[in-house]
Amino acid sequence: MTSHSSALAHPFFASALLNWYPRHRRDLPWRHTRDPYAIWLSEVILQQTRVKQGLPYYLDFVTTYPTVQQLAAAPEDEVMRHWQGLGYYSRARNMHHTAKQVTSEFGGQFPGSYAGLLQLKGVGQYTAAAIASFAYDEQVAVLDGNVYRVLARVFGISADIAAPASRKVFQQLADTLIPAASPAEFNQAIMEFGAIQCTPVKPDCLFCPLQGQCFAFQHGMVQELPVKSKAKAARTRYFHYMVLRYDDTIYLRKRTDKDIWQGLYDFALTETDSPDLPPTDLLDAVEALGGKLDTSSVSEPAYAARHVLSHQKVEARFHPVWLEAPLPVSALTATGLAAFTSPEIEQLPKAVLISNYLGRPGF
Repeated sequence: MTSHSSALAHPFFASALLNWYPRHRRDLPWRHTRDPYAIWLSEVILQQTRVKQGLPYYLDFVTTYPTVQQLAAAPEDEVMRHWQGLGYYSRARNMHHTAKQVTSEFGGQFPGSYAGLLQLKGVGQYTAAAIASFAYDEQVAVLDGNVYRVLARVFGISADIAAPASRKVFQQLADTLIPAASPAEFNQAIMEFGAIQCTPVKPDCLFCPLQGQCFAFQHGMVQELPVKSKAKAARTRYFHYMVLRYDDTIYLRKRTDKDIWQGLYDFALTETDSPDLPPTDLLDAVEALGGKLDTSSVSEPAYAARHVLSHQKVEARFHPVWLEAPLPVSALTATGLAAFTSPEIEQLPKAVLISNYLGRPGF
């Protein structure tokens, strides 16, 4: 393995990237601003999200909330509704909290340094480095999945990138490579290089400007690096949704527990250890809510759907239930359920699983 020395030992690296970047970079809106708020928005949205998927959300947020004060003042349900479909919803809640913190504690101005930015809730080392370098030209290296991959391959680092202790190894190296004269351009370049040249699968080694110095290429280890230990297998959960309907309303509730989709709306839920819910259990669950079935309305059969998240799979069944009368107030208070009309439901933030169900033809 190569030794990690000062920036002068690897002058080829920054030089090659800074030559490559202007010719190959994608034209993205957040690259045309020095506004820390817009840069922060783009970084939060692009975490665990591809650029193509995140771009329309970024444009929506900067248009709807042009300033951090406007985002801070928005109701949480409205912010979550704009985020709907992006997943990892804790990012949206943290983002909203950070906007409030910047507004109330920092007078609506983002802190002007890497160290200052780390004081913000939900802003970790990567996001702080991105904002500090892109907005303020501070010489602090970013470290994301793309950067890990490029550094591991070029410098032959076999430390497991999934292990927290490895971060220090990569950060120390990255900090010796970033040139004082162009930290923003360098950070953009190394991330873009990992995103479109030194990709996880089938990197373009043939036309790579670092080919001659790349440890992985020279040693036939491009597919072996970076080393990343496997994540735990996803567990399966079985959700049985009771879609309670009365007249032209449907009952939904806001998920408040620390679980998936916190802050989003779904239906009355019974979770089981197996895929099936016997009809008697369904009736018992409805009666426990104080509901009476309207036997004159025929419900369609249960609708099944699967939703795969990063760490768990949800096997959902939707059981339509028509009620004879509205649910009693006591049940609404106990469960958090409330009756909504279709236009009201449209405005609520919902998980994709729920949106897809409601959006079926003829619903």
